[in-house]
Amino acid sequence: MTVERAIRIMAGAFILISLALGVEASPVFVSKNFLWFTAFVGANLFQSGFTRFCPAELIMVKLGMKRGDGVSCSR
Repeated sequence: MTVERAIRIMAGAFILISLALGVEASPVFVSKNFLWFTAFVGANLFQSGFTRFCPAELIMVKLGMKRGDGVSCSR
């Protein structure tokens, strides 16, 4: 698995989990404050699209994951 694919999977999972925990209609609702985490993940995705700086990518590369052939977040 490449870093780019792992970042997309991780971001999608974080958003879905935080929505499930933060929306009152969800059967696993905990607190509306989880919606702040959803906003945080979205803001990081937004800024990385412009700056190509992605903290998650830096961590994954240091852990030994390979970069793919596609465009990287921090080139």
